[in-house]
Amino acid sequence: MSVTESWSRVMSLLREHAPADHADLPGPATEQMLAAAEERMRISLHGDLRAWLLQNNLDLPEGDFDDDVMCCGFDGFPDEGSFFLGIRAMERLYANRSTSCGFDPPDQPDYPFWRNEWIPFLSDQDGWRGKFIDVRDGRVGSWFVGEITVTGEYESMAQYFDSVAETLTRIADGNSPVCRFTEGRLVWS
Repeated sequence: MSVTESWSRVMSLLREHAPADHADLPGPATEQMLAAAEERMRISLHGDLRAWLLQNNLDLPEGDFDDDVMCCGFDGFPDEGSFFLGIRAMERLYANRSTSCGFDPPDQPDYPFWRNEWIPFLSDQDGWRGKFIDVRDGRVGSWFVGEITVTGEYESMAQYFDSVAETLTRIADGNSPVCRFTEGRLVWS
């Protein structure tokens, strides 16, 4: 399954079970937005990331963006405490993580906490944990400040979005002890 198909499955589940949350999500990014972001970050986006952003650029509206937090997004999706990043939030977090030598810490090139080839697409508000796509091979990994970074957690963004769709299906079936759909929204307990 492609990233576009997997993300469409997630959006269909949201539209069906959380239509209020679905209605809050903005439209797609444009090729011009992505090209400008690539130029500012000095890195090419992976094809899966590009395809996903061309479906939904999940940046908050300009008036809702909070400069006092590292990352802004739509609260409570895909889980409590983290959210998918739009291109503006990705750029901001990427700029905070990237280094002149290409990896951090500089003395551990084989086991870095961060590599410049990793572009974050999901984060908590502080940018302390989240998921990234490796532009070299499209694999999805995760980081948590103070912990070992996990690379290759998912083979692709499509596989990761399939897992999000499976979680939404469990919630819809009433099989989640921490989340439910209420009044058209995801509600975490």
